[in-house]
Formats: sequence, C-alpha cells, structure tokens
Amino acid sequence: PRKPRILLAASGSVAAMKFANLCRSFNDWAEVKAVATKSSLHFVDIPSLPKDVTLYTDADEWSAWKKIGDSVLHIELRRWADILVIAPLSANTLGKIAGGLCDNLLTCIVRAWDYEKPMFVAPAMNTLMWSNPFTERHLMTVDELGISLIPPVRKRLACGDYGNGAMAEPSLIYSTVRLFFENHQKTKGR
Repeated sequence: PRKPRILLAASGSVAAMKFANLCRSFNDWAEVKAVATKSSLHFVDIPSLPKDVTLYTDADEWSAWKKIGDSVLHIELRRWADILVIAPLSANTLGKIAGGLCDNLLTCIVRAWDYEKPMFVAPAMNTLMWSNPFTERHLMTVDELGISLIPPVRKRLACGDYGNGAMAEPSLIYSTVRLFFENHQKTKGR
C-alpha cells in the first residue's frame, strides 16, 4: 500500500519556527507536502525543510492558472491529501476558518476540504488570545465541522508570558495523527 499523503500547513505564529521539524517528523512515515501562509514565512526556516517536501505559498496558487481548464492548486492539494494538519494554527487563521473566509492558499484548501477526510489543527497563540471569548466560539465552530483539535500546552511563551497557548510539540502532533490514521485504516479494513 502507498504511504499516507499528509498536507502540513503553517500559519502566522512564532511556533512556525518548528515547522521544518514537524515536516521531518512525518517524512519517513508519509508522503508530505507543505503550505505556508504569508505571515508564517516570517518564522518558517525554509532551507531546513526536508529536500523532498514541496512548500507551496500563496504565489503558487496563481502561477499555474492562466485559463479555465488549468489546474487550481488548492483543489489539487485537497484531492491529493489524505489528511490536513495545520500546525501552528494562529488566532487569525482560526478566525478565518470559523468564518468561512478563503483569502489565501491555506484557507482556500480548508474551504474546499472534503470533510470525509480528517483535518487536525494545533493552535499556537498568546495566553490571552487563547482565553479570548472569540477563540472559544471559533473552536466550537471548527469542532462542528469535524476538525480535530490538538490542544496547546502551558509553558513559557515566546513573548515571555507563562500560560496556555504554546503549540503541542511536533512529536506529539505526529504521533496523534499517525495513531488516528492507523486506527482509522484498521476499522476501515473490517
């Protein structure tokens, strides 16, 4: 059987500094493609991404499309992927997803997603952003869509504050997704 196809995505949080590590975590087990929002590019260390992982950005959405009939990147990536993992998920991208906005490559993929396939999000934001009432509302909305939450952890944040809001470690994100996928494959095979 072929390897699982995992689409990893980073949005604009300082935790995107761990994105290359996240890609490496999945790379031996799965076929990996990556998406980075414009804001995440302030933090993603592109040269340290695994060489066989293609990174797509907003600019790629339009580079191949010239006329009707040409491939549309967000649709192609949605078709390709077995699972979408957004890590880190920023407060801004969470709000966009909850509101149905699709103004960049990542949010277009989410809006076009086939919810028969799993999607995981690993939020990363300041403690007060995490405890904001809007965040709770947005999380309820994504939960209703069937999106699985890998909750943030409590620790010293990049801003110096101590509290909840740090992205789960890449190894935990990987093991959570892999365990889900393997259990799902077993139950599908029955």
